[in-house]
Amino acid sequence: MAGGAAEPGSEPQAFQRLPDPGAPRLTSGYGRSSLRELRDREFCRLAGTVYLDHAGATLFPQSQLTNFTKDLMENIYGNPHSQNVTSKLTHDTVEQVRYRILAHFHTTPEDYSVIFTAGSTAALRLVAEAFPWVSRGPESSGSHFCYLTDNHTSVVGMRNVVLSMNVTSAPIKPEDMLSVGEQGAAADDPHCQLPHLFCYPAQSNFSGTRYPLSWIGDIKSGRMRPVRAPGRWFVLLDAASYVSTSPLDLSVHQADFIPISFYKIFGFPTGLGALLVSKHVAPLMRKGYFGGGTAAAYLAGEDFYIPRPSVAERFEDGTISFLDVIALKHGFDALERLTGGMENIKQHTFELARYTHGALSALCYPNGAPVVRIYSDSEFSSPDVQGPIINFNVLDDSGHVVGYSQVDKMASLYNIHLRTGCFCNTGACQRHLGLSNEMVKQHLQAGHICGDDVDLIDGRPTGSVRISFGYMSTLDDAEAFLKFIIATRLCSPGDQPVLQASSREVGASSVENNCYSPQEGACTDPGVCSDSCPSVDTTGMHQSLSEATGTQQTLPETAAGVLHGDLGNHVVTNIFLYPIKSCAAFEVTKWPVGSQGLLYDRNWMVVNHNGICLSQKQEPRLCLIQPYIDLQQRIMVIKAKGMEPIELPLEEDGEQARICQSKVCADRVNTYDCGEKISNWLSKFIGRPCHLIKQSSNFRRNARKTSGKDPPPGTTATLSLVNEAQYLLVNTSSILDLQHQLNASDGPGQEESFPMKDLVSRFRANIITNGTRAFEEETWDEISIGSLHFQVLGPCHRCQMICINQQTGQRNQDVFQKLSESRKRKVNFGVYLLHASLDSSSPSFLSVGSKVLPVLKENTQCPESLSFQRHQGALA
Repeated sequence: MAGGAAEPGSEPQAFQRLPDPGAPRLTSGYGRSSLRELRDREFCRLAGTVYLDHAGATLFPQSQLTNFTKDLMENIYGNPHSQNVTSKLTHDTVEQVRYRILAHFHTTPEDYSVIFTAGSTAALRLVAEAFPWVSRGPESSGSHFCYLTDNHTSVVGMRNVVLSMNVTSAPIKPEDMLSVGEQGAAADDPHCQLPHLFCYPAQSNFSGTRYPLSWIGDIKSGRMRPVRAPGRWFVLLDAASYVSTSPLDLSVHQADFIPISFYKIFGFPTGLGALLVSKHVAPLMRKGYFGGGTAAAYLAGEDFYIPRPSVAERFEDGTISFLDVIALKHGFDALERLTGGMENIKQHTFELARYTHGALSALCYPNGAPVVRIYSDSEFSSPDVQGPIINFNVLDDSGHVVGYSQVDKMASLYNIHLRTGCFCNTGACQRHLGLSNEMVKQHLQAGHICGDDVDLIDGRPTGSVRISFGYMSTLDDAEAFLKFIIATRLCSPGDQPVLQASSREVGASSVENNCYSPQEGACTDPGVCSDSCPSVDTTGMHQSLSEATGTQQTLPETAAGVLHGDLGNHVVTNIFLYPIKSCAAFEVTKWPVGSQGLLYDRNWMVVNHNGICLSQKQEPRLCLIQPYIDLQQRIMVIKAKGMEPIELPLEEDGEQARICQSKVCADRVNTYDCGEKISNWLSKFIGRPCHLIKQSSNFRRNARKTSGKDPPPGTTATLSLVNEAQYLLVNTSSILDLQHQLNASDGPGQEESFPMKDLVSRFRANIITNGTRAFEEETWDEISIGSLHFQVLGPCHRCQMICINQQTGQRNQDVFQKLSESRKRKVNFGVYLLHASLDSSSPSFLSVGSKVLPVLKENTQCPESLSFQRHQGALA
């Protein structure tokens, strides 16, 4: 599709665009080169991807990196604190970059100084620690630290520093800013010089609201006051979000402190920011800690320290990141060369946001209910009041919020990158979502913390979804996002999307009533799957099982994923293990149980050249790698179509093993590399360098809490390289229920789009049972299978891996979408199990045909099945 969005299936018709003065700016690009040419030349890595998280971090152009690398290769930059020639070159180049930064913000060294910091957060902390606060006392109310509640966490965090200095801290709501300012002005005393600080964002990183820059002059002059406090007011303008897409003229709006973050503007380098400090306030700043390079003179044996004279030298402790500073020069060059300046970026990004906001606002369900709820303080009428950020939550046709983590997972299937949560801005999140302080505390008690995927608690959202545009964003990106919303919310089989004009002007366009129906079985990643994609023979192999008694048993051939329907209710019908994490299943009918789960289940995993675990989300072809374990010969045989089989020993050779470390679900694990031979085999098949590693036998990774439940007391249960728990159990009735919904649109006599075998393999369970009702397993608290006893830890929250056909490696988002719709906002399927006890004195086995005896949770009701009871006659 246009814009490179890797959506599956056939192309939808183009959006119709209404005549609008902003429309030419959306397609013409910057100056002589079109935006499409710029994307092809500078951002070819975006092909197949829709990147909409520029408020989080924008992207650097290829030429910026090329020119910076060329600079480093042609020049020698030494430590600027030395006196040699290379040091002098570094010092002069860094100073030139300081001038360039000040010129970018329309000011000069006579008015502002540039202090390089580790980022905007470090700049804010510097202000909190260096501001000339006056503590409260018997004769003075002391200084006031006031901040807008729509500030980023890093601004609110200054509160802890000032409280430790006995300084009053006061949050100010945006809607109260004008009224409290008027009240405070009357209390002014021209003789009082108490220093106070007011902090506010030029642009909300939550909603994109742009607050008046005129507040700076109004507060400093006394026309506005955040609170009734006589004295001298200073203003900190948090410009990190604002200056990423807009010019800031400090010759007009002379804030005292301006923290900025350069990766928000250029994409590279990261970890570098600056604090711009007005020369009027610089002499008042207090220096506490001093590091290398900041001292004109000091004594080690006596409390004697003289700082350097300039404010930058005084506060840049240690050696600055001078190579990153030099990279900024190439960032400014690229930005101006490619776009013509920040004013062009401001107009372009705003028009994209206005277009998208108008079309998104107009989307309605057939019953007239809106598809999204947008959180905004503006009508997107002007870039002076609104930045290129749209914050929203998706709704169902009853008006209930769809959890943001579910939206994020669906967006990933369409290769759309967005941001979810509260965006480190709890104040704005509370105001727009209607969350009281008590609710936030209750959410914490319920287990929700910032940055997790707990998106709904008692039906209320804990956060939202945010998209944001950058200077290289295109109209195609906006359309791809809108088509994604239509495809996932309005395009059920037989339905058509409904657009209703809003009461206000829609914006730059309307959306044509065309339903985008993804093509069945289409592969969304042509770089991974193509017509030559190997198909997998899933028929089982003869497997030898060496039991503790020394006897050997040859198991009959079974086709992976075929369910045996003649074993009665609540019995184990299939057993799967996955020796290599994210690779194909290995089906057995009887298998030993160890302290970590099924013996050798997820004992190996594939990692990239940096040692990072690869999963099917990054490499769908992993599902085409078939491991087989022969317990008698103590080997694992690995096969893949077009490759010669390769064998590995089940246990490491302690003398030859190369120990390494990796991570699984934030847990650090000790592993060893399985050698160059298998590394070459995997690299050839996957198409990029990778290694096979195995968990060390002497490393213990303890089982952790899942779904709010702790492992049973007194247990020593440990985990292999699994994500959450030792076992995953799936109920056949649940799969049948989902299958019916997925195949409901198939006509009589047509081949099923989703055969049972396909669905079983997608959920990658260890234990398949048959049952009487769909999702009854979610009501179980414990189960016994034969002589083994398990605790049910909770449901498995599914990700986009269930969209990958395990026989072909192709993606199809229908499974995730249908499950999302049916499970009522949570994509749960299957339950986690953990050994409650395991008698190690005798070998234990899990066998097909074993009875499953569940124990229900107390005061529980059977969960509502998707549609099983309505259709069980058809399913039968």
